[in-house]
Amino acid sequence: MNSYLRLRPPFWSTSRPVYQPSGRGSIITVLLASSLLMMALSHADRPPDPALTDSDITNAVEHRFLTDAVLLNNQVDVKTHEGIVTLSGTAGHLIARDRAVKLAETIRGVRGVVNTISLTKSGRNDIDVRMDVAAALIYDAATDELRLKAEVKDGVVTLGGTVQSYGWKQLAVRVVKGVKGVQQVQDNILVETTSPRTDADIREEITRMIATDVWLDGAYIAIEVNEGVVNLAGQVGTPAQQDRAGDVAWTTGVKFVHTDNLKIDPGMRRNDQSKETVTVRTDDWIKAAVRDSLSADPRVNSFRIGVVVDASRVTLTGVVDNIKAGLAAGQDASNTVGVARVRNLLKVRGQTIADEKLEQDVNAALLRDAALDGNVINVKARGGVVTLSGHVDSFYQKAQADDVASRANGTRHVKNQLSLNITNVPYYFNPFWEHTPFSPQF
Repeated sequence: MNSYLRLRPPFWSTSRPVYQPSGRGSIITVLLASSLLMMALSHADRPPDPALTDSDITNAVEHRFLTDAVLLNNQVDVKTHEGIVTLSGTAGHLIARDRAVKLAETIRGVRGVVNTISLTKSGRNDIDVRMDVAAALIYDAATDELRLKAEVKDGVVTLGGTVQSYGWKQLAVRVVKGVKGVQQVQDNILVETTSPRTDADIREEITRMIATDVWLDGAYIAIEVNEGVVNLAGQVGTPAQQDRAGDVAWTTGVKFVHTDNLKIDPGMRRNDQSKETVTVRTDDWIKAAVRDSLSADPRVNSFRIGVVVDASRVTLTGVVDNIKAGLAAGQDASNTVGVARVRNLLKVRGQTIADEKLEQDVNAALLRDAALDGNVINVKARGGVVTLSGHVDSFYQKAQADDVASRANGTRHVKNQLSLNITNVPYYFNPFWEHTPFSPQF
């Protein structure tokens, strides 16, 4: 697979239910208050950053939009009042609308984002959209065995069924949002766990996951768990980090996650990696942290992946059955605190698909992808190697086509020979959702 220009990635997240707890144990409350007081004292000595005006924030958000390949041709307007950004206008598809929110959340000074962007009508009927949604879930090597039901009305997709973890819910929703003609996704998927977990076990895992995530600073986040309900409190630098912390907290056994007490302080470290990334960690500590990250990722947790750590350098070995899983594993390791470098030696040994069938599968997936609509991409498969040729409008679409092809059962390698019509617009990718050709290769 090709290796493209690497840029600093923003934070992305998915929506999730929020629960307002009615009461807390007095001991836990005292501990939580003490933790927050220690955070405030340690934070008090930091010199304040220059104050940002609403105009500064608006200009920064608009600049990000104008230099992002996905939003370049969308009519999105930005207004800011007391740090709250309101987005309005129109977008061509759900991916662009969600992306606008997530990019705005990464800007320093943003305290929240109100999304009023409307989608232009695709002109597709609900029957065709429903068929494409079902095909997209079957096509993806990670979701092909999920037993989910999809109903579509006026472009709104309602997903139902059961999965084993919140991560699977996130993954299924992301796959469906990428289908052309989808206006909105209503997530009614239930999470069923086979064994109950104590609050202490849940809190211990969340604490460990936040501490090992390079995009969060666990020193400023306090965690309370009461009957499976998680309350996060403290400080983060942006709404994107607030969302990231909430997503990390959705581990097995969690009923709801409450993040309203996780306050946004623009003076804190923002979407840069945690300062802990330069802190020396023992190889054993890093190995355990990487294993935790891999076990939390539904794309890779079913595979037996070997993890070797030497002087903070991680080597991944083993076999996966699709390219996407290998990329995901490499990115998970890269997002772990203390990791200096990732050497991804994972091998792809998936099922053998006839070349003609593989070409048909990849071509159909490219045609139903909302972000690639209007581009003519030629697909050729030979012995599991998929070659993409033709022209696309941006680095984002080139990476998106590569990503779509890599998710197919039977794809062992992708040769991306797509040419760019526009070369001066960068592509900001998301390490939490996207495992693209920008990610560590193998």
